[in-house]
Amino acid sequence: MHRTLRFVAAVLALTLLPFAAARAQLTIEIVGGAGTAIPISIVPFGGESVFPLGISGIVAADLARSGMFRLIGSDNVNPRPVRADDVKSDVWRARGADAVVVGSMQPLPDGRVDVRVALVDVVKSSTLTTMNYTVKPAQFRATAHKIADVIYEKLTGDPGVFSTRIAYITKSGPRYQLLVADADGSDPQTIVTSNEPLLSPRWSPDGTRIAYVSLEAKKPVVYVQNLATGSRQAVANFRGSNSSPAWSPDGRRLAVTLTKDGGSQLYVMNADGGNAQRVMSSSAIDTEAYFTPDGQSILFTSDRGGSPQIYRLTLGSGAVERLTFDGSYNVSARPYPDGKGFVFVRRDGGRFQIATQDFATRQVQVLTSGPGDESPSLAPNGKLILYANEVGGRGILAAVSSDGRVKQRLIGTGSDVREPAWGPYAR
Repeated sequence: MHRTLRFVAAVLALTLLPFAAARAQLTIEIVGGAGTAIPISIVPFGGESVFPLGISGIVAADLARSGMFRLIGSDNVNPRPVRADDVKSDVWRARGADAVVVGSMQPLPDGRVDVRVALVDVVKSSTLTTMNYTVKPAQFRATAHKIADVIYEKLTGDPGVFSTRIAYITKSGPRYQLLVADADGSDPQTIVTSNEPLLSPRWSPDGTRIAYVSLEAKKPVVYVQNLATGSRQAVANFRGSNSSPAWSPDGRRLAVTLTKDGGSQLYVMNADGGNAQRVMSSSAIDTEAYFTPDGQSILFTSDRGGSPQIYRLTLGSGAVERLTFDGSYNVSARPYPDGKGFVFVRRDGGRFQIATQDFATRQVQVLTSGPGDESPSLAPNGKLILYANEVGGRGILAAVSSDGRVKQRLIGTGSDVREPAWGPYAR
């Protein structure tokens, strides 16, 4: 709720810029890695040097940024392997690698490129998987992310998220922008720009739309924007404040916070803005609703107990249960994709930190040290949490693994970065 209160007046009208290229992109820095990173070598692909943008380097960067892998160099290995059969396991084990990625890139007459990749387990001297893609050079980056996803899953057992996208808000001078970028911060695209504050971007479950809040009407209004066409619709523009949109898992409904009937209350409406229904009666401030993965419940923040805490509303019965008791300020709950717990923001001695809580045991684990951590958003595999932070008086994004060991910082050039939202898997 501390973020919701930060509204700034400005003067220019909002302009839609569907997928206009943004000049700056986020730069990811690893500030903490997993305790047992997997040693892996990504050998430059055969034939790759003739292309301005290759693939193997992007794959290596993806895996390194995850914090789960330690890159082993391939210098002075002759001949350079390009197929699984070329990999001599004893050579790579002597270098300290557990796995090796090899590949080739062959141009085709139609301008496309045949990309072949193999992942080899040199400990067991076995091929874990092979991949084959026929792509245009403009698709190299997306293809590299797909390859990194496959490697990540084969070696960790969890789906990779390198092919997903993130949304975030930047502020530079009086200008706010809503941007969408690859999960590594590359290829940022401007979706909306305004001199009025933009807040709370939320991806639809299919990744085709984003709901967000704009103050262009001199009050908070919830919009839904189609990412392919740039068209948008004001879905919540009632009297008073309209804020905190959240999608149902099937993408058919939105939970929002409205003050149209007095006080800050939770409503559920159709995704097109129709049939807004108040989900419970309360004299307290209820806000920040978020559907659980099964769609049967909503997590929300309320001060009904005297201080902001996290509660769960069961939609079928209307039953409300308080979930957080540790500390006097707990807000912004986001459930894990597996439904076993949630991420939230806690305040401890004036420091805002990202924490997790398990539904079954109620055990709380603090993942970050603050002091100004907020707006958590989970990767679709539940392994990383993207959140907003501040360094040197400027807003940045950061990420932490669900066990707290892997830490990253995503820094934008010349602007404050805030309000992150991690998109779903591509469909």
